Amino acid sequence: MEDRKIAVVTGAGGGIGRAICFDLAGRGAEIVAVDRNAEAVAAIAADLRAAGHRAREVTLDLTDGAALDALVADTGRIDILVNNAGVFDVKPFTDLTGDDFRRNYEVNVVASAELIRRALPRMPSGGAILNIASVAMFGAFNFAHYAASKAAVGGLTKSLALEFASRGIRVNAVAPGAIKTPMLLGRNDGDYSNVIRRIPLGHFGEPEDIAAAVGFLTSDQAKYITGVVLVVDGGRVLTGMPNA
Repeated sequence: MEDRKIAVVTGAGGGIGRAICFDLAGRGAEIVAVDRNAEAVAAIAADLRAAGHRAREVTLDLTDGAALDALVADTGRIDILVNNAGVFDVKPFTDLTGDDFRRNYEVNVVASAELIRRALPRMPSGGAILNIASVAMFGAFNFAHYAASKAAVGGLTKSLALEFASRGIRVNAVAPGAIKTPMLLGRNDGDYSNVIRRIPLGHFGEPEDIAAAVGFLTSDQAKYITGVVLVVDGGRVLTGMPNA
């Protein structure tokens, strides 16, 4: 199918990234799966192809500008860009250093902005950019560095939605709550009981819950939606989120 959409998904080797790739592929997109973990991204691309989808993998460090240039040049047209890659750790503010903040901003914000800047000339009218934020953007205990970076993702999303509207390119974000992924289950504090108690629906979300939201917002069904940060968290932000 010559007119199939081309979707670039960063952080494709992780739990949410994998689900996003399969959701978009199921909607007919050709997937360019991007991750710094060569083994993980090769596995997702192979699984997509085994399921009958069109996919290829790219291994790179998103903070490497030359690698981003090569990614965009090799991809050609980009109809959908999903900035899913990110870093995350648990640390009280009193233990944080400037380097902790810089690392979170560099990967969670700057790398996404740099990829968007490069991809923009390759995106046709009707294109869609989707950034992964987090409910931590509303405030989170022991996540000041991460929360600040994800709040920046929200601001970036809304600002670019305004700037790119005249090009016919929509920019939205999804803010996941507690999603059952290796990243969450690998938290260095290791206590999930308090988190679950504060989720009105009473359980963690699944990667597919986020993928479905991403799939909708990047589809033509959402052609009149831009500048939205869609919270997908089982109602958790309604509780005030005193703990992350």
